[in-house]
Amino acid sequence: MKSLQVAQTPDPENQSDRTDQVSDKSIVIPNKHVTIADSIKSEHSRFVAPRIPTDYSIEVQETTYNVHKYPLISKCGYIGRLEAQPRNSNSGNVLKLESFPGGSETFETILKFCYGLPIDFNSDNVAALRCASEFLEMTEELEDGNLISKTEAFLTFVVLSSWKDTVTVLKSCENLSPWAENIQIVRRCCDSLAWKASKNEPTGEDTASIQDSWWFDDMATFRIDHFMRIISAIRAKGIKSETIGKCIMQYAKKWLPGMYEELEGLKGYGYGKSNLQFTIFSTNKQESTRHSKEQTTIIESLISIIPPQQESVPCKFLLQMLKMAMMYSVSPALISDLEKRVGAVLEDAEVNDLLIPRYQYGDQGIMVNMPNSPEDCTMQDIDVVQRIVEYFLMHEKQHMQPQQKSGKFNISRLLDNYLAEVATDPNLSITKFHVLAELLPEYTRSFDDGLYRAIDTYLKTHPSLTDNDRRRLCKIMNSEKLSLDACIHAAQNDRLPLRTVVQVLFAEQVKMRAAMQEKEPAQSGIISEQEGNQTSATIDIKTLNAELENVKSKMVELQNDYFELQEEYKKLSNKEKPKNPLGLGINWRKIKNSFHVRPGGGETRDGRDTPASPHPSRRRSAPGRRVSAS
Repeated sequence: MKSLQVAQTPDPENQSDRTDQVSDKSIVIPNKHVTIADSIKSEHSRFVAPRIPTDYSIEVQETTYNVHKYPLISKCGYIGRLEAQPRNSNSGNVLKLESFPGGSETFETILKFCYGLPIDFNSDNVAALRCASEFLEMTEELEDGNLISKTEAFLTFVVLSSWKDTVTVLKSCENLSPWAENIQIVRRCCDSLAWKASKNEPTGEDTASIQDSWWFDDMATFRIDHFMRIISAIRAKGIKSETIGKCIMQYAKKWLPGMYEELEGLKGYGYGKSNLQFTIFSTNKQESTRHSKEQTTIIESLISIIPPQQESVPCKFLLQMLKMAMMYSVSPALISDLEKRVGAVLEDAEVNDLLIPRYQYGDQGIMVNMPNSPEDCTMQDIDVVQRIVEYFLMHEKQHMQPQQKSGKFNISRLLDNYLAEVATDPNLSITKFHVLAELLPEYTRSFDDGLYRAIDTYLKTHPSLTDNDRRRLCKIMNSEKLSLDACIHAAQNDRLPLRTVVQVLFAEQVKMRAAMQEKEPAQSGIISEQEGNQTSATIDIKTLNAELENVKSKMVELQNDYFELQEEYKKLSNKEKPKNPLGLGINWRKIKNSFHVRPGGGETRDGRDTPASPHPSRRRSAPGRRVSAS
C-alpha cells in the first residue's frame, strides 16, 4: 500500500505555542465534505488544500494533524465524546491522543478512512487498525461499515485462515499491548496456530514448507509471553509431549545461545595459568542488567512450560537449562524442580553434562569461578550433583521393583566417572568427595574399578592427606569387586594404605581359588558328555587342562605375594613402609581406559559386558618397595 505523502505547513495560530519538537501536518482529504482547491505543487511533496479551512487539531506522537471536525466525529465515538466535554484551557484547540495504538502511521490511515478514501488491509497493518478503531470507538452505531467491523471481518476470514498471515499479525501484536490482548487478537491467533500445528497441514502458499517440524522456526520468532500462550493452546489440542519438547528446545536454541556453548577450561581447571576467571558476557552495566532480566524471564518461562512427561525432553537439555538457571539466579523453586526432573532421568546423562561450574557476579557480568587458593570454593558445583543423585535414589525407591535392582549399573559408571573428573580439583574437600562416593547403594555397582580410579586420582591430587584419611577413603570400595588388572595395579600402588593392599590381594586369592574349583567339575563333565567324539573331546580336555594350569599358577603366585606381604607387614612395627614385595610394572592407563573381567561377566570402559579374557602373565621380581604405577 502506498503511503500518503503530505506537505508540512506551519499553523500561524499555534506556531508560537508549540515547541520545536512538534511538527504540524496539514492533512486534508476532501471527498463529499471538502472541495478540492489546489493540486500537486511539486514532484517531491504534495498537499491537498481545501477551500473550507480546517477546524480541528489532533496530536499523535508529537505530530499535529490539522483536520476537519465533522468527518472524524461522524465515525469516531471517542472524539465525539471528548468534543462534548469542556476543554482544558491549557491544551488550547489541540486534542492529544496519548498511547495511541499503532502511532502516527496508523492514525494517518484512519484519517483516510474517515475522509472516505479507500484503504488497503493486510497482515502488517490490520492488527494496529483494529486496535486503533477500538481506541476511537468506531462502531456500527455511528455508521454502517465502520472500521471495527471491517477490520474484524478481515481478521476472521482472511488472516486466521492462513498460517503465514496469522504469524505476521501475532508478531505485530507485540507492540500493541494491552489492546491486542483485550480485544482477543492474541488469543485467536494462538488458537489458530495451535489448530494448524496439530493438523500438520499449512494452507495455501505455505504447503511447500511441510515437514516434521515445519512450524518450530516460526514459533521461535515470537516473544516469550506469546510463545507460552501458543504452547498452552497446542497442549490443549493434544499434541504429543515429545513434539512440544522439541519446539521448546528450538526456542531455547534461538533465545538462549549461551546454553549450547561449551565453556573452555572447565575440565583441567587451568591452575597455574595467568587468567583465573573468564567472563560469560561483558557489557556496560545498564545493558548487562537489561540482558540479564530478559534471559531470566525466558529461562523461568521455558522451565515452567516443559511437559511433565519424562520423554518430553532429553536429560542433556534439562542439565543445560539447569546451568543457565544457576547462571542467571532464577527462582530457587524452579531450580529445585529442574534438579528433581534431572534426577528422574539421571541414567541418561553424560559426565560432561554434570560438570556444572560455580558462577560469581561482578560489574562486568557473570563469570565462572576459577579458584587459585585452597580458601576458594571448588570450581564445580558439587552440591547440585549431590542433590540430583539423592533425587535419583528417591525416585528409584518409589518406582523400582526389587528385581530391577541388578540392572541399575549405568548410574554407578556415571557417578564414578564424575568423581574421577572432580577429584583433580585441589580445593575439593575429602568430606564432599566421601559423601558423594558413598551415596549409591552397594547393588548399583557390579565392579568397583571406576570407584578405585576416582579414589586413586583424589589421592594423587591431594598428597598431603593423613594416613587416617587415606584409610577412610579406601574403605568406600569393595576389594572383592576389583578386576584382576585393578588388583595388580593396587598391589603396587604406594598411595594406598598397606592394609588396603593386603585386603586386595587376599580377595583376589579367594576369587582365584573359587575359579579353580569351578574348573575341575566342568572338566569332568565335558569329558563324559563328549565320549562319542573322542577327537574333539581330547582337544577340549587339553584346552581346559591348560587353562586350569594357568589359573593354578596365577593362584600360587598371588598366594606367594600374599605371604610376602604378611611378613613385611609384621616387620612394620615402627610404621616404616615396606620394601617392594612385588616389583610389578603395570601402566595405570590400562585400568583407566579398559577394564578386563573374569568369567561371569563385568564392565569395560564403554560399559558393555564382554567375555572374559585370558589372565595376563606376570613376571616375578626381587622383593622391594611398592611403587605407584600411575
